Amino acid sequence: MDRYNSVLSIAGSDSGGCAGIQADIKSISANGGYAATVITATTAQNTQGVTDIHPLPIEHIKAQMDAVLSDIEFAAVKIGMLHSSEVIQTVQETLASYNISKIVLDPVMVATSGDKLISEDAVMALKAFFPKTYLITPNIPEAELIIGHNITLENLEASAKEIGEKFSVSVLLKGGHLELETLMTDALYSKETGKVMIINNKSVDTKHTHGTGCSLSSSIATNLALGFKLEEAVVKACTYLNEAIDAGKDKILGKGNGPIHHFYNLEGKC
Repeated sequence: MDRYNSVLSIAGSDSGGCAGIQADIKSISANGGYAATVITATTAQNTQGVTDIHPLPIEHIKAQMDAVLSDIEFAAVKIGMLHSSEVIQTVQETLASYNISKIVLDPVMVATSGDKLISEDAVMALKAFFPKTYLITPNIPEAELIIGHNITLENLEASAKEIGEKFSVSVLLKGGHLELETLMTDALYSKETGKVMIINNKSVDTKHTHGTGCSLSSSIATNLALGFKLEEAVVKACTYLNEAIDAGKDKILGKGNGPIHHFYNLEGKC
């Protein structure tokens, strides 16, 4: 019998369905994986913003992880926002106890407004976690917080390599905040080769990008679970995200910033 290509998402829940666990489930499913979840927090959230966050108890997060990891074989794990150093330590230690190696970590640390989302202790704990992961996927504000200097198009490649060498991890440095007119430019540093690859996709003029970071990292994790090497897994995921953004640019959900169209390739088939 065939085994499911199972991917575990460890993240918070977005009640509006645009980001977090909900975006991960959609992205994993759209890319051919089976999604299982560990929820770290629930949020009262819609397309206009977050109005409340309820962190779940550490013991319950650990119980969720043990329940799924003791039963299901996961080829990859995607991690989203971890709100405290205690949660980060629990997740790191539990994954290590189950010998999980393909970990894609989206280090959610900075809000769209520029405000830091987690404490300094949690930032330090997250940095200590980086070398234990397979790939991290910071955006530019997060990467600037990690290495302490401004990042531009001119130093994008060097910054991705700097982070990767500093923390001994592969890095996808997402360039969306560069706001280039025609291109979306990302830089992928491979720990294995020591080289940086530039990935370009067309820029899409839209405000409906809520959940793009979650969707991209979970798509990468799914491609890794399907057996693709790092570079191909990332390129395929970036292409998927770009096409999903383009397909959702004229769709409306709520009054604010809507999601990407995760299942654009199934439109008209179901």
